[in-house]
Amino acid sequence: MPSVMGLLEERERAARQRVEILQAELRDAEATWQRFVTARETVGQVLAEPRGRENAPVAASDERPVPVAGAVPGSVVPARRAGLEAAVLAPDYRRLMDILAGRDGEAMDCRQLAAALGLAPVPAKVEGVRSKAKRLVVRGWLVEQSPGMFSVPAGRGGGS
Repeated sequence: MPSVMGLLEERERAARQRVEILQAELRDAEATWQRFVTARETVGQVLAEPRGRENAPVAASDERPVPVAGAVPGSVVPARRAGLEAAVLAPDYRRLMDILAGRDGEAMDCRQLAAALGLAPVPAKVEGVRSKAKRLVVRGWLVEQSPGMFSVPAGRGGGS
């Protein structure tokens, strides 16, 4: 018959081994998480910088580029302003603009946009299109005529 102290030591040893395994998994998970945080921060900084960094204006005090007016840190959609063409947008956003620009101000919903982009009109794809369209509305590239109905603002062709 085993002793009570022997049983307790055995269970303590097993618990200690489990804690060591979990601590190793936690260290690995934290390292992975930190890589993602660093990557997101780096991409945000890069996207916030003007294109052609070698010609970018620099602030005299710290030699860092001055952000582009209208740029939204971490965003691939700059704010719309006079003289800015849809060609500055990322390809997915440019395709949305091209589809809507060819409709002469006629609004489309996200299911129609998804289909026009060649995507299956399933919720995941439709929501992705909705997210992009909403971002274009917020930045002034599109208008939402009524909830969920998007178009290029009147008098403005949005094509590349």
